[in-house]
Amino acid sequence: MMSSYAAKSDVGLRRSHNEDRFCADPELGLYLVCDGMGGCNAGEVASGIAVEVIHRHLADATRNGQLPFIGEYDPNFLPQTNRLASAVRLANQTIHREAWRRPEYAGMGTTAVSVLLTDRVLSVAHVGDSRAYLIRGDAMQLLTADHSLVRDQVRQGLLTEEEAEQSFQKHVLTRALGVESTVEVELGEVPVMSGDIVLLCSDGLTSGVASDEVLRAVRYGNDPEALAERLIRLANAAGGNDNTTVVVVVLCEGAHPGLWRRIRKRLWN
Repeated sequence: MMSSYAAKSDVGLRRSHNEDRFCADPELGLYLVCDGMGGCNAGEVASGIAVEVIHRHLADATRNGQLPFIGEYDPNFLPQTNRLASAVRLANQTIHREAWRRPEYAGMGTTAVSVLLTDRVLSVAHVGDSRAYLIRGDAMQLLTADHSLVRDQVRQGLLTEEEAEQSFQKHVLTRALGVESTVEVELGEVPVMSGDIVLLCSDGLTSGVASDEVLRAVRYGNDPEALAERLIRLANAAGGNDNTTVVVVVLCEGAHPGLWRRIRKRLWN
């Protein structure tokens, strides 16, 4: 399975700087969004460390099949999914260590949502409230469950979806990288097919733009560059209260990624 992708990050209309970071490496099959924790010190430092460490760990693993795994290996998941989890755990350790070593970074943290495409399987690893979606035709499936206070309350039946959206606590996370010395990484595996679209995003998109609006944006065309631009515009039209980052990955059969990108550019531009 090949992929064509686009990634965009925008500071929004209310924030003075961007604490989001992302990575897209189609050769590795890795796509990643991290959202530095607002209100804490050096959120952009934490998200930057996470992106760097996760990418490097996966690249190292391709060169060294004996590279040790960080954390417990889960036999319920494929080796590549365990490797992705290992990379996220290593990022957590690195951020936590830096926060203790440098007082100016004390309290920093970040979310992380990452996918690894291997043949026809999408491995998913995430911590926090950045999200991954799979869009197939007119259906949009959320692949991650927010690690946030209000989402826990919705799952427990204490809040409705509407109450959660209105809650002043909706941005309170229950899990993030760098806060503790260890972190529980939530994993998933999804079979994928040609024509699928994978969307990774920070909460700058999902806090203001409903899922049906995202689907309508996809119906205008699935060129990844144009779609990423549309999603950023939607987030800012909804108020732009936070940084917004989107990574759009379109899956396709057979063609080399560079060739596929050129074909799509001719078709949609």
